Amino acid sequence: MHDTARRGTAVWLAVLALAQAVALIVVWRVAVHTELGQWLDTVALTGNRIGQDRIDGPVNHILNAMSLAALLSATAVIGFIALIRGRVALALTATLLIVGANLTTQALKYSLARPDLGIDPQRIFAGNSLPSGHATVAASFAVALVLVLPPTARVLGALLGTGYAAAVGVATVSAGWHRPSDAIAAYLVVGVWAALGGLMLLIMQRERAKVDPGDAHPLAAVLLGTGGLLAVVAGGLALAWLADGPQIAPNELARRPLLAGYAGGAAEIAGTMAIVMALVLVSAYRLIPRNAG
Repeated sequence: MHDTARRGTAVWLAVLALAQAVALIVVWRVAVHTELGQWLDTVALTGNRIGQDRIDGPVNHILNAMSLAALLSATAVIGFIALIRGRVALALTATLLIVGANLTTQALKYSLARPDLGIDPQRIFAGNSLPSGHATVAASFAVALVLVLPPTARVLGALLGTGYAAAVGVATVSAGWHRPSDAIAAYLVVGVWAALGGLMLLIMQRERAKVDPGDAHPLAAVLLGTGGLLAVVAGGLALAWLADGPQIAPNELARRPLLAGYAGGAAEIAGTMAIVMALVLVSAYRLIPRNAG
């Protein structure tokens, strides 16, 4: 890759890491440290009881598949895919992304405090739950898989990975394990590590490496990013419709506002994951050239 292009890519990745870190801080401050943020999260979590009987089975299947054994197995498979392609640096980076994102989530979960604003007294003794460990595992798998796949399979991996990670995030809310902000924060943690991993790949990239613009998949990235942005906006509008209601306890709300809160939170979760994946997809071809030199 030309020196100018390399510098431009490095700046792009640094901006991505910083922007997603700032977004993570904003989500934490608004969702955890403001009355409105805690109330909206609790409304979405309370709304999970609507239709819960019909989705309990699929939700349990999705969440029960997440375990330490699954984490180790998936990491090994992802590393193996990179190694059989002859990409040692890529195997190391993908493994670092998974391990780093999940350790960061656990460190944040146990170091951040959740103030008692009187919004959700039933769960106050559970402490802080942001970010979601399950959502971090799913998103880090999805992003790492997209990085190690060959360019011809990258779009399919991005679409399937986005759907899988988003489904896990929504499932944690449906099961009553996490609030929407927990899953959103988890995806942003993975996004930061993806950008840092990209910088690592760029540093280790050989000077003779040749980037093929045909591997960029701009249409898929635009569709993912646009769809994600529309979902975030739609979720925001649904939550904005509820913004005047913090004086009402969430468990006293009628079915319609509870449904709006739950659907709005689910849309925010899916939209955030799609945007994070779109940013990975649009950057991957510059970091993992078809001809490694």
